[in-house]
Amino acid sequence: MPPTYVMTTIKERLLIAIESTPEPILEQILDYLEYLKTRATNPATGTSKVPIQDGEPILRGAKAKDLLKFAGTWQGEDFEECLQLVYDTRSQAEF
Repeated sequence: MPPTYVMTTIKERLLIAIESTPEPILEQILDYLEYLKTRATNPATGTSKVPIQDGEPILRGAKAKDLLKFAGTWQGEDFEECLQLVYDTRSQAEF
């Protein structure tokens, strides 16, 4: 007698997997899901007008709260120069 396979939808499989997944991983999954949904509704969101140099890391899905650990930690005398570089190279926000 051939084995019986229970057919489940992807949504059902995800719900089963979610039940046994720790919260930190669920947070990452939710961030990624929201990113994918945004990208699907507006494909131009992922494009950048600033050329990316070879070897430069591409960070996606970061949130402002991830940057809070760096608040107040600037070291060096080139703050104004770096801030101007940000103003010169940032892209227009899209909402």
